[in-house]
Amino acid sequence: MARVLISMPEDFLNKIDQVATGENRSRSELIREALRTYIYRQRIKGSASALKNADVLESLLG
Repeated sequence: MARVLISMPEDFLNKIDQVATGENRSRSELIREALRTYIYRQRIKGSASALKNADVLESLLG
């Protein structure tokens, strides 16, 4: 697995650690899950936009 070095404010890191501890997860596991969720939402958002644009184009051309 690749390692990534990121910078963030100390208070934000403390919040991440609190959530990770509360869920019995590692910090890395929590951050990976957050990024997976973000990527999934962006994909859904992109798909919804694409469908909306297709509908608009279809109505203009139809």
